[in-house]
Amino acid sequence: MEQTIVELKHLSKIYQQGELELKAVNDVSLTISKGDFAALCGPSGSGKTSILNLIGGLDEPTSGEVWLDKTELASLSKSELAEVRKNRIGFVFQSYNLIPVMTAYENAAFVLELQGVDKQTQQQRVMQTLADVGLAGLERRRPDEMSGGQQQRVAIARAIVTNPAIVLADEPTANVDSHTAEALLDLMQKLNEQQGITFLFSTHDQHVIDRAKRIIQVHDGKIAGDDVRV
Repeated sequence: MEQTIVELKHLSKIYQQGELELKAVNDVSLTISKGDFAALCGPSGSGKTSILNLIGGLDEPTSGEVWLDKTELASLSKSELAEVRKNRIGFVFQSYNLIPVMTAYENAAFVLELQGVDKQTQQQRVMQTLADVGLAGLERRRPDEMSGGQQQRVAIARAIVTNPAIVLADEPTANVDSHTAEALLDLMQKLNEQQGITFLFSTHDQHVIDRAKRIIQVHDGKIAGDDVRV
């Protein structure tokens, strides 16, 4: 039986723009299972990033529920929600969001430091994870000394080093060329298949759509299709 990692129940998000209401997410119900390599697909403004932000606890729903590992996010205090984000969710953003004054090693270790993991365990996990993402030997480089693809690999390392329940990747290939995009997708597919890491992307990049094992079409804030590839 598949283990459910995320469950959305009648989820809606409405933004007020003056007197106008923008329904970014409209009554979405969805489950993401352990081991999924799934993509929320749709044009800009379709609601896919809003759904990702609600799952990640970066935004609050107007109505409905977000469940992560059998915990309903709205039931948590701000500090409890911060703990869930720190311990159970990995984030990969299109703009990398690395800390510019930190090395690749320090960026990857940052969340482990926040978790209070001891230095020896940090070192073992970070060095292994950086090697897993193809950055062995580049641990001391800062973001401005790395290519866009290398920076995104650091971001992926930071996302997975904590062994999260799920990695949420918002347009992770948007700022890299097609060759680098394919290499990053090779990496994430390998992590999914060999380590069982669950990935949920928001994307309109055909490279990502072609690789995803599950395509969730989002249109006008609603789920317009959900297809699993064999």
